[in-house]
Amino acid sequence: MSHKILHSNIIGAGKPLLILHGYFGMNDNWKTLGNQFSEDFQVHLIDQRNHGRSFHADTFNYEVLVEDLYNYIQHYQLNEVYLIGHSMGGKTAMLFAVTYPELVDKLIVVDISPRKYAPHHNAILAGLNSVDFSVDNTRSLVDKKLAELIPELGVRQFLLKNVYWKEKGKLDYRFNLQSLTANNIEVGEALPSFTTYEKETLFLKGEKSDYITEQEIPLIEAHFPNYKISEIKKAGHWAHAENPKQFYKEVCDFLK
Repeated sequence: MSHKILHSNIIGAGKPLLILHGYFGMNDNWKTLGNQFSEDFQVHLIDQRNHGRSFHADTFNYEVLVEDLYNYIQHYQLNEVYLIGHSMGGKTAMLFAVTYPELVDKLIVVDISPRKYAPHHNAILAGLNSVDFSVDNTRSLVDKKLAELIPELGVRQFLLKNVYWKEKGKLDYRFNLQSLTANNIEVGEALPSFTTYEKETLFLKGEKSDYITEQEIPLIEAHFPNYKISEIKKAGHWAHAENPKQFYKEVCDFLK
């Protein structure tokens, strides 16, 4: 059976460093840091299914995201990779590491923990679904429509990166909104109980984010006994974008 292979940008040479973006994101979100990392590693900036330029599919949950990554690694004949995942990508990375520990040399999880998170993207999904591209046929009109339900400019700018000209005069989203809307409940799923990854694991939490708190530490320790947590200063949930300098240093120190 042939598998669809995830789209990626591969830059640099050396030990493979695979980076997984978050929900509604794409590999482009990591371009700047990816270029920096590529001085020391072969960096794989990956689009997960239903995101960026990767294939669209009705099925969307962490089990299939893990299998997509496994197929990707087999396709490129990689082994003992370094793996970074942010938010949803961090959930994929954690499940991948406990499922295929032999393929992952070190794991870095950005601002997410193994626990279950209640669905909290309802306003974003409602906003995205409220856009009618036959009417909202310029970027500024799309932004204006999104603003009715998504007041935060930063969030809209992040989402607007996914808007592209599908054909002449017709805008569309790169992500598969239909599948992401139908499967939104999956994004908060917990890491299955009694799964562990014994190798070194770094959790990077944003100082201003509440995704990882003291309460999550026993759970992190249960799944990832060889863990360490570092705080990215002056940063929220998008720690890598908000303080890229410290983020880069923390990752390099951990991987060296």
